[in-house]
Amino acid sequence: MATLTVWRFPSATGAEEALATLKKLGRQELIKVQDGAVITWPEGARKPKTRHLSDMTDMGALGGAFWGFLLGMIFFVPLLGAAVGAAGGALGGHLAHLGIDEGFIKQVREKVTPGTSALFVLSSDAVLDRVRSAFEGWHAELLETNLSADEEARLREAFTEGE
Repeated sequence: MATLTVWRFPSATGAEEALATLKKLGRQELIKVQDGAVITWPEGARKPKTRHLSDMTDMGALGGAFWGFLLGMIFFVPLLGAAVGAAGGALGGHLAHLGIDEGFIKQVREKVTPGTSALFVLSSDAVLDRVRSAFEGWHAELLETNLSADEEARLREAFTEGE
């Protein structure tokens, strides 16, 4: 079973800086990073910057299509307003079918704001107490959603690149 985890940092640079910790945890086999993205949102910026973690992911990673879809639903659809409200609702329903519910999207949208950053990680085989303790000094807030095996399979079927 995969877990989609979001670590929210109280600074615009925290997520980028925490990548070294995540890579170290991966080398120690305390977490298997399947895919991920970094969100940085400098104070005063109208929207966040996003970056796919293609250098850390395994074969079969979900890739840019998934992250563009998810991050678009969280950060960019609300900026577009009512004109795409119905389409956003339909897309949100599709995400819920893939194991990512509206409550999770809303929570991330409310917490990742200008002046903050976030590290999105699709992972498995995490030694949770060791991973959490590695991020203790970062003042990070953990948000997560667990995906069932069926939801993970649907997610991969919908978004895996090159298949």
